[in-house]
Amino acid sequence: MVFPQTQRNGLKPLRVITDIPVLNGPSGAPESAPPPEEFAAFLRDVRRWIHRHPEPGFEERETSAFARDVLERHGLVVTGPLATTGLYADIRGAEDGPVLAYRADMDALPIQDAKSVEYASERPGFAHLCGHDAHTAVGIGVALILHRNRARLRGTARVLFQPDEEGAPGGAVDMIRDGALDGVQGIYAIHVDPTLPVGAYGVQEGAITSSTDRFSITVKAPGTGHSARPHETVDTVWVASQIIQALYQLIGRFSDARKASVLTICRFRAGDAYNVIPEQAEFGGTIRTTDPDERASIRSRVERMARELARLHGAEADIDLLRGAPAVRNDADLARRAASVIQSLYGAEAVLPIPLPSMGSEDFGHYLEKAPGLLVRAGTCSGPETAWPLHNARFDIDESALAPAAALMAHILCAHLDGEAA
Repeated sequence: MVFPQTQRNGLKPLRVITDIPVLNGPSGAPESAPPPEEFAAFLRDVRRWIHRHPEPGFEERETSAFARDVLERHGLVVTGPLATTGLYADIRGAEDGPVLAYRADMDALPIQDAKSVEYASERPGFAHLCGHDAHTAVGIGVALILHRNRARLRGTARVLFQPDEEGAPGGAVDMIRDGALDGVQGIYAIHVDPTLPVGAYGVQEGAITSSTDRFSITVKAPGTGHSARPHETVDTVWVASQIIQALYQLIGRFSDARKASVLTICRFRAGDAYNVIPEQAEFGGTIRTTDPDERASIRSRVERMARELARLHGAEADIDLLRGAPAVRNDADLARRAASVIQSLYGAEAVLPIPLPSMGSEDFGHYLEKAPGLLVRAGTCSGPETAWPLHNARFDIDESALAPAAALMAHILCAHLDGEAA
């Protein structure tokens, strides 16, 4: 069967497939056979359609409609929209048990795609350069596998498709608000990783990403001044520079050097004239840390230092601190269970412990404030073209990683449901 063209989302022909992996063995014990070729090709086509049609956070209407079409045409019941463009599908097993969730994010970045490939972005200024197209394809794969094997499940698996992961505080907050996590006792996700080879999976207990908070500080003076006579006015640019230098000394002087933290200034805006001291100077950046206590302490000191230094030099400081995603802290039991499944399915060499957390952030952390969870890093690199870092204009993945990742996460969810229900 082939999907027809639809006005709703311009869906290109994609067949409904029946060659979906089977979870063999008692209660879905892992098998070593690779996913069927038809299934792998299907997920590749899904990913390429999404890659060609990127949409920013809370505007993923075509992506959401596309995911709904694929799931419903394979017999799944879809709930949504929630969180504007989000949705989820529940796969209920033949036996009662807990509810576990799997999260996929859908949004793209406002960056021009620089790749020369047939599936490059068709929307100027937007591209999937953080792998969310792959995450959505894998999420669809997980849902299809679990639906195909629902008679083996001992509980319910909920597959979430979430908007605006790249935003602040992130679409996870809206998904939780709208009930996507209600009744869920554990949650999983992957993130593609171009630093790991295809077939490798990074697993880590505890912090795997940092929190992120965004700040903006505006230094204000009573008026402008002449560049020839800075002593007669309040030099907002100079005051702002004093605050910046003080903030850069926070990390490692007031923060605990044994706990990873980083503060970075990324923007500075002041006047337009070369000979006028501006009335205002504004700058901002991010605060990142893996420790919640350090997070609170650094936020507090940023506010205090900015206000007091501005006041010392005759200015005022308006401070806007936007609380972003918390650190993703992987549950130890879930990490150990996942590592065991990876080893059983793909061999011991497929499990790669991650020695240090990333100082990037992931709004998946919001879910982990409500339920234990695990973020797995899935290797997607097989050469120079797939080694570009996340958010780079030439970022791409080796699509052969999609089907094995979907099979892996379906196995992990099945094994977890079986263990909890036993």
